Amino acid sequence: MYRQKYLFLLPGLIALTAIILFPLIFTIRVSFSGWDVYNPGLSWAGVKNYVRLFEDTRYWSALSRLSLLAISTVLIQYVLGFALALMVWKDVHARRFFRVLFLVPMMTTPVIMSVIWRTIFHESLGPLNPLLDAIVLGGQPWLSSPGWAFAAVMIVEIWQWTPFMFLLLLAGLLSLPSEPYLAAKIDGAGPVRTFFSVTFPGLAAISVGALLIRLIEASKILDTVYVLTSGGPGEATETASYYIYIRGLRDFQIGYSAALSITYLVIMIVALTIIAKLMVRFLVKGQS
Repeated sequence: MYRQKYLFLLPGLIALTAIILFPLIFTIRVSFSGWDVYNPGLSWAGVKNYVRLFEDTRYWSALSRLSLLAISTVLIQYVLGFALALMVWKDVHARRFFRVLFLVPMMTTPVIMSVIWRTIFHESLGPLNPLLDAIVLGGQPWLSSPGWAFAAVMIVEIWQWTPFMFLLLLAGLLSLPSEPYLAAKIDGAGPVRTFFSVTFPGLAAISVGALLIRLIEASKILDTVYVLTSGGPGEATETASYYIYIRGLRDFQIGYSAALSITYLVIMIVALTIIAKLMVRFLVKGQS
């Protein structure tokens, strides 16, 4: 009977393995081919595509731009999500309403949100610049200036995915035991000391999980960039995933885009593994 239970898991395991392994193995094979618009097929090209990508400065610039975008937005999302979770954690007025309200951005698809924000950021027809002019801050070239376009992508990402952090951290806050807070109150600890001595350490493990999940998702950002800026102006908001899309589905350089994808996957796995170990060391073990 002990072994028979694994037989029931075997069909699902085989299907899951096939779904994961076949595309990966096929992509690796394609990455060693010269498949493009002129030479369709899996003609062997050796490591030509990998040599080419190491000389492709546009790809490495897009990768560094993605790293900056992902890390900065996720950290801001974490801080804002933590603040919002603390706001509705206790018995505040209409807290159920605010809990639902804060989740609205996450419930809408990124493409629709990007279309809405593109309208908002429109320099002449959008409502944002007139509002900034009204409060004497002045309108900005949101989608035509490299710096402001990058900021616009960050704003959309932060606005849409801060609710995810809020949801996880609020769940963690609601699961915290009350005894440490009673002990802190008896010891005369104020709100700030209680937060850094009780609340934040208690959410260390959940914080690591939330940050990792969002870093994984943020490292794949494509739809927001595609709809909002199309990687522009110039290459100011072009991320690695968007660049791979351009090479593969616009230029139809299938072999080269497959090599870019495999390299991107390896870099992300190594980077996120290192980040995960550092966060566990400093956040989880450092608080124990």
